[in-house]
Amino acid sequence: MIEVVDRLLKRIEAPIRLMLWLALVAGFLMMLHVTVDVTGRTVFNRPFAGTTEIVSAYYMVAAAYLPWAWIARSDGHIMVELFTRAAPQRFNEWLDILVKIVTIAYVSLFTWQTCLRAIQQTRAGEVWEAAGRFIPVWPSRWMLPIAGGLMVLYLILRVVSDAAHAARRG
Repeated sequence: MIEVVDRLLKRIEAPIRLMLWLALVAGFLMMLHVTVDVTGRTVFNRPFAGTTEIVSAYYMVAAAYLPWAWIARSDGHIMVELFTRAAPQRFNEWLDILVKIVTIAYVSLFTWQTCLRAIQQTRAGEVWEAAGRFIPVWPSRWMLPIAGGLMVLYLILRVVSDAAHAARRG
């Protein structure tokens, strides 16, 4: 069982890295887009139409949510070890598993709700008006459930793996 889970954890590495790189590219494009807009507005008195809408609907969402699974994989989330520093290693292992389970519950609920919203907005063909034109933003609604779903999948596999390894150590 552990071997299967460990193999699945290795296979999920590629999508996790892909989501991280997409987030990094989105961050770079956001900076470039805003720079072009500010330069156009300041130097040529002609801002780049739709910058605010595209930045807030696409780039910021991608940069904020797509790396969630990578953060979970690298244990890059905030941890406070003030009270657990002196605890035995075995206790900390099981506490970490419990925290992952709580995180799974919360992120699963988040993913479910954002998926329902993405379905609604896709059906409605959600658009935002910018400079007299309409920018479709419904595709960006799917970034949240995709990112959350990948994080949940990773955490479930990690819980199974961590629990099996902790149980083996006795």
